[in-house]
Amino acid sequence: MNNEIDTINVGIFGHIDHGKTTLLQKLSGKWTDTHSEELKRGITIKLGYADITIYKDKEEYNIQGKGTPVRQVSFIDSPGHEMLMATTLSGAALIDAAILVVAANEGIKPQTREHLMALKAKKVENLIVVQNKIDLVNIEQAKKSHKEIREFLGEEFKKAPIIPVSAQQEVNINEILKEIVLTPIPKREINKEPIFIIARSFDINRPGTLAKDLHGAVLGGSLKRGTLKIGQEIEIKPGLVKKENNEIRYISIKTKISSLYKGSKKVPELTPGGSMSIETELDMTLGKNDALGGNVAAPIGALPELKKEIKLKYTLFPKVYGASTEAKVEEIKKGETLMLSINTSITGGIVNNSNKNDLGISLRIPSIFFKSDNVGIARNIQGHWRLIGYGEII
Repeated sequence: MNNEIDTINVGIFGHIDHGKTTLLQKLSGKWTDTHSEELKRGITIKLGYADITIYKDKEEYNIQGKGTPVRQVSFIDSPGHEMLMATTLSGAALIDAAILVVAANEGIKPQTREHLMALKAKKVENLIVVQNKIDLVNIEQAKKSHKEIREFLGEEFKKAPIIPVSAQQEVNINEILKEIVLTPIPKREINKEPIFIIARSFDINRPGTLAKDLHGAVLGGSLKRGTLKIGQEIEIKPGLVKKENNEIRYISIKTKISSLYKGSKKVPELTPGGSMSIETELDMTLGKNDALGGNVAAPIGALPELKKEIKLKYTLFPKVYGASTEAKVEEIKKGETLMLSINTSITGGIVNNSNKNDLGISLRIPSIFFKSDNVGIARNIQGHWRLIGYGEII
């Protein structure tokens, strides 16, 4: 019956220590940072991960199986630490909606601001704000915190609900589940050529596994559009890096799908929505240590050629968030180096053309991208890559 209900990808964002992972444990019954690749064939270590089914029993929502199943949810827990912004951007690329956690006793912090910027950069429109740790403040402090959050969200997210919560005391968890169920599902393009965005890759074989029982490399990520089926042949780009005569070449990888998973459940085919993974016939060593993370997979011949140049229509944020001091974002200059987040890949590039609306960038590593994809733009400030804006590929 779960296959008949809508599936949504929900990211959890917020400043470190504001209670994201605890909240997700209460929402899902699982700790997402257990790093157990054997338990999940999907995103685990770099992005915490959990799947649930939400049930409705009269007017109450639960994950215990009481009542009627109303929505399947794949949670992605993005890191809150400033050093892991690239991973946060990758998480934002995979989601349909976001939960932003703000501790009522601490308020808006630098990474809270930077995470909201990341959601804007990746054009995530559906937002639920959790005002966590409400048990640690009095009524007046709670009202002040609520007002601060509402002002912080601004015009763009003025309709986002703000839910007072104590994750530790399990207060208002039902209200969060309700809002997730009410969140609109983006239109799924299942009739187009499939495009699978790879966030993770790994070897799921345990040491000592017999040769006849070995599994091929596993790809974890999100299906952007289309349908994938067992037995289908796929191509992975950019693929493998080869260095010959001091020149670097990229060789696409071709393989066949041997099994498919939605969450931890084996399925005959994949359609967009929810966490998913592809077991391939590739040598398991090709998938180790996320070697194929940031790649794109599709039917053979469907992907465009690698490109070394990218053109963006871009918007800069008014300030740099996440640093110890907020500063105005300076205009992008020709010749400077930027970091770009394209789908789940992170790549650097040098600006070769810049005007008020458009950017031309020469990429250090050739990439696969599509027209109208959104891109996060970061600049090195005080030794850290800080998000300064976002763009759309033209």
